[in-house]
Amino acid sequence: MEKFTKLTATMIVIPTENIDTDQIIPARFLKVTDKQGLGDALFFDWRYHADGSPRADFILNTDHGRQAKILVAGDNFGCGSSREHAPWAIMGYGFRAVISTSFADIFRNNSLKLGLLPVIVDDETHWQLKSLIEEEPNTTVSIDLERQKLILPDGRQVEFPIDPFSKTCILNGLDQLGYLQGHAPSIAAYETTHPERVNTLK
Repeated sequence: MEKFTKLTATMIVIPTENIDTDQIIPARFLKVTDKQGLGDALFFDWRYHADGSPRADFILNTDHGRQAKILVAGDNFGCGSSREHAPWAIMGYGFRAVISTSFADIFRNNSLKLGLLPVIVDDETHWQLKSLIEEEPNTTVSIDLERQKLILPDGRQVEFPIDPFSKTCILNGLDQLGYLQGHAPSIAAYETTHPERVNTLK
């Protein structure tokens, strides 16, 4: 997956709370087994009319929406059923990070494994971000993953949580399998110096 170290970008906001994964990408788009093209289905039922034509007033269908790399979402983003397709669709559209006051655990874990950075902020910071976007849509903020800091235009730095393993993987552009493969020599050395605990050939 693509490395994420530091991102400076514009934002859009979809402030609705409790957005579930079926709104992020409806279940009828889950028939595929890879992520190609899922960005077109992101928020499909909010984004398109029944005849498939785009809703001109929906933020993702605007030039500003297409240029933004950061989605500011409402509280409890990504609740509902587990589906990797949700972060795939968000990244497929072009977002690299989602900022919210809280995320559903399964969505957050899926995002971290796939390279989409979920940034948790306090209510005051969340309100400030929404105000900045409303006042000046082209406002940029920076996300410094190494330092775990969200940097606002006024210079204020807000620390956000992330577990060390996920941070290491995303900084280096590695999924869990890639991380293990990077330790293949150490694993082989360990196996040659330790007896088999289970003989699977019996």
